[in-house]
Amino acid sequence: MRKSLHPFVLVMGTGVFLFLLAPLVIILGAAFSDTTYLTFPPQGLSLRWFENVLAKQSFIEAFKTSLIVATFGTTFALIVGVPVAYALARYRSGLPSWYGSIFFLPVLVPEIVFGFALLKTVIVALELPVMTALLVGHTILAIPYAVRVVGASLAAFDFSAEEAAKSLGCPPVKSFFVVILPNIASGIVAAFILAFITSLNDVSISLFLTGPGVSTLPIELFTYVEQYFDPSVAAVSVLLMVLTVAVMVIVERSLGLSAVMR
Repeated sequence: MRKSLHPFVLVMGTGVFLFLLAPLVIILGAAFSDTTYLTFPPQGLSLRWFENVLAKQSFIEAFKTSLIVATFGTTFALIVGVPVAYALARYRSGLPSWYGSIFFLPVLVPEIVFGFALLKTVIVALELPVMTALLVGHTILAIPYAVRVVGASLAAFDFSAEEAAKSLGCPPVKSFFVVILPNIASGIVAAFILAFITSLNDVSISLFLTGPGVSTLPIELFTYVEQYFDPSVAAVSVLLMVLTVAVMVIVERSLGLSAVMR
């Protein structure tokens, strides 16, 4: 027999849900407003600000840059992070206790400090192009998410299956690809989604690494609100919300959210 929730728990849960939902409702209402300034509730409904965003070339180019940087940065982070997570889970007893902490430094150090350090290193010292510097910065930013999420999947993996494959003549590298990777595929997808969203929305690091002619979408929005106060920014936010929902629907249809969250 199911127990009913205590009224206090129900009220608190509803309150928290509304608190989290309220900003999204406000942004949604402001994006469809017919006024030339941000306001809620909207004074009339219009799609003019969505048309304005889609017609603004600077937003389109910045979004393309963000997608490229987030996609390749997250991919490179997984290429580094998956083997690291495997080593930490498989050979933890043989590694120094401080080894795993190195890969979590980008999320432990304040992003402003981290961004400035990257500026001094990859832009000033190494003189890398802006796009390359962005890829390096976002790859380093995404590595902790790749290591942590994939490591969580490996923590529940029984490595005796890998040992069995090796005892049957499967080479170590091949056993990693045919035994380990298929069993942690959901963790890799979850790590990619989390790291991708983090990279796509990053401001602090991108602020130091962008340059003339190259800007990510968050930085472009940051620059835009310094000069204008119209609902275009709200419209962009709604489009990003739609993109996020679309990604989650694709993941649900292809893998299932329950599989990704394991």
